[in-house]
Formats: sequence, C-alpha cells, structure tokens
Amino acid sequence: MSTAQIRSTDRTIPAYLATPLSAVSGPGPYPGVVLVHDALGLSDDIRAIAERFATAGYLTIAPDLYSRGGRARCIRSVMRDLQQARGQAFEDVDAARGFLRDRSDCTGKIGVAGFCMGGGFAIVGASRGFDASAPYYGMLPTDPSVLDDACPVVASFGAKDRTLRGAAAKLESELSERGITHDVKEYPEAGHSFANRLPLGPFNVLARFAGFGYHHESSEDAWDRVLTFFSEHLA
Repeated sequence: MSTAQIRSTDRTIPAYLATPLSAVSGPGPYPGVVLVHDALGLSDDIRAIAERFATAGYLTIAPDLYSRGGRARCIRSVMRDLQQARGQAFEDVDAARGFLRDRSDCTGKIGVAGFCMGGGFAIVGASRGFDASAPYYGMLPTDPSVLDDACPVVASFGAKDRTLRGAAAKLESELSERGITHDVKEYPEAGHSFANRLPLGPFNVLARFAGFGYHHESSEDAWDRVLTFFSEHLA
C-alpha cells in the first residue's frame, strides 16, 4: 500500500508496507509479518504477497535487501550472508522486525515469511526473535544448530524441486529432534517457486521442465496452512 524507510545498522533502506484495512480487519493493533523476498528482489509478486497477508489482518513489511546499489553485487552479498547465517542482510531483516514492533498499530507478535532465498532467511530467522516462521522452499542452513531456539515453523516444499531434494524431510527431522512446534509439508505436484507468480514469459516451458513454476492447488493449500498457523502463534 505504501513505501516505508527502515533504519538498519548502517543506513536507511526502503521497504514495502502493506496495512490491513480497518473496515475488514478491525481497528488494530495487528500482528506483524516480515516478508523476505526471493532472489528476484522486491518484485510485484512479493508486493502482491504482502498485500495478501495484509488482507488476512497482518501488518506486513517487505524490506529491500538489494538497496545498496549494484544488483549483481547485492545478490552475491545477500547470498553470502544467507550461507553464513549472519551479516548485513540479517541485520536488515531484524531492523524490519523492529520497525513493526515499534509501531502503535502492531501488537508486537511478529512472524517471518520468505520465498526461495527469502525462505532460507525465514528458516534461520526462526531463532532470531520472531514468534512464527513460514519458509517456502528455503535452503536449509549448513549448521542445523541455528534451529536450536527456533520459534514454531510452518514450511512448504515441492517434491518436483530438483534444487531441494530431501529438504522437507531433513527440516522435519531437525525440528522434531529439538521439540519445536512445526508443520512441514512437501507437495507432490509442485516444484520450486510453486507459490510465486513469476514473469517467466518465453522461459515458462523450460522453467517447468526444470521443476520451477506456479502450482495453484499447492499454493492455495500452503496459504491456508500458513494463515492457520500464524493465527494460532501470532494471536
């Protein structure tokens, strides 16, 4: 619905802010969601997802992790932070959580959700002060000990995703071993990015062959699971 500025540790970065409609969700305050974008950045698809969370009653902020100039350099830097489970990108996500927490229209209960690259941030972020985490086809951390103090996790993967084979079962095992409340599901007919409407254009057929692409039934089921899970843990 609007742009916002988030004060991170080194500078102010832009973000997309989606606010629930009081006529639908009541006057607030509302629980919050930090939405972490995929490798394509703060796209129209991510903005649409933020709006869907807002329609469901969540004050949603999507920080632009690529805002420091030079897209290729930003991608390398953010991916490096994700692989190391630390760095400026995580500081930006933490700053987005603080931005919501400090608003009078936020209850202080805040979840994190992310897609693809952002899903990896949501997995690691589960142990960084959030109250619930919803990773979609996120890369698992190299060191599973980062999950030791994780909040409740609702995770979604596609069985046809060739980049994350076995990830759902491994995450399920790691969370169960730690006694962390979770709902992990792998969709048999879905691949990578099954919940994203990406502008693939002429590459759509090739993407589907490689196990990428939107799958409506799986996406809608995942949305139902996430919203049910968030309503329980962010209420």
